Amino acid sequence: MVIKYDKNIDIIYIKLTDAKVAESDEDKPGIILDYDEAGNIVGIEVLNASKKINQPNGVIYEVA
Repeated sequence: MVIKYDKNIDIIYIKLTDAKVAESDEDKPGIILDYDEAGNIVGIEVLNASKKINQPNGVIYEVA
């Protein structure tokens, strides 16, 4: 998994797999889900991230 924050355009992208994106859908306003050919989620894009996330440029990673 890769998480990228682009502060210039205020977008966070969470890449879950290396699969090619076949389709994208804006599930909720400002939340775009990317799918592969089989319909599996490949990535999640959050638009206007600084307005939706407390610290868009910081990540806390936890393993349980």
